[in-house]
Amino acid sequence: MLLSRRVIEPEFLDHAAPEEARLNLAQIVRLNAQFGGHGVLRKTLAEVVEGHGRFTLLDIGCASGDTAKLIAKLYPSATVTSLDLSAVNLADAPQPKLLADAFHLPIKPESFDFVFCSLFLHHFEGPLVSELLANFYEVARRALLVSDLERHILPYLFFPFTKPFFGWTPMTMHDGMISIRAAFRAAEIRQLAEDAGISGAEVRVHRPAFRISLIAKK
Repeated sequence: MLLSRRVIEPEFLDHAAPEEARLNLAQIVRLNAQFGGHGVLRKTLAEVVEGHGRFTLLDIGCASGDTAKLIAKLYPSATVTSLDLSAVNLADAPQPKLLADAFHLPIKPESFDFVFCSLFLHHFEGPLVSELLANFYEVARRALLVSDLERHILPYLFFPFTKPFFGWTPMTMHDGMISIRAAFRAAEIRQLAEDAGISGAEVRVHRPAFRISLIAKK
């Protein structure tokens, strides 16, 4: 049955020329802003940060750094380090930023108050997701925060209808549909966290954004 299980396929962005990649990344920022990604980030941070408190956060798989830019507006005293494996992705991210592999983080345990990743984990098969979650949790001092897509028939059917209104490129359409098929359901991400040795993580489904968040406090 369609969407009954995760299906992971290569995305165009993985091998795109720099100009195409930058346009796609700009459209991903629009998707985050207008289809709930930034809203989920706001809600997630509000659960772990008191007021306008000072904290450090590592954003893994940061793409163009829209997370860091949003947090700078919400929490001016915070310091966000953007990390990505692609120099093209990192080009527009604000400082500080780090070119590194998420599977081999050059960072000591508990170096950041929070570790955050958005729209990153769905690119990987289950065992690799658990490996990443364990790595990220180790680096966090206070909590690991995750935001990703929910695998659901409604966004899968709805997303193609948005193209005429938002002018999505063929790459954005292709990768967007693949991402929905590779996304998670709440029980799946909770189990993957448990497989990573993380117990008691809070998993929430956000509608109508069709996003899933995970908060694993220490």
